[in-house]
Amino acid sequence: MKENPYSKEGGDILVKMAEVQFNESIPIYLQLMERIKHDIISGSLEPGAKMSSVRDLAARFSVNPNTMQKALSELEREELLHAERTAGRFVTTNKLLIESIRYKEARGITEDFIRQMRSLGYSEEEMIDFLPYTFKEEE
Repeated sequence: MKENPYSKEGGDILVKMAEVQFNESIPIYLQLMERIKHDIISGSLEPGAKMSSVRDLAARFSVNPNTMQKALSELEREELLHAERTAGRFVTTNKLLIESIRYKEARGITEDFIRQMRSLGYSEEEMIDFLPYTFKEEE
């Protein structure tokens, strides 16, 4: 089982998380939501994983607990997290929901890529030809 960076047992991973740099032009709670959502849809945070308390997470991210509460509440509204009265907050176990959001995020990234490549004058065929070279460079 993977280490849960959002639980008390997360160890060194938590130190890295606390070093997150926030963009001043975007509300912090939205940036927290995006970070946690990304960790859920990328598999870094597994379905059913228990989250630490609001206070602990706020301390780890160096944010106000009210800001963290707002981010977590919004993720509950999106059904990526759910609260159990006496047990705390957990990542959804709805894998279909997670995959749906993951697909939507990937689609947005792909559309941005296509838009930017077109602005550089690439045709669809040139874009398709371009990708294998990029993958080879990463290896």
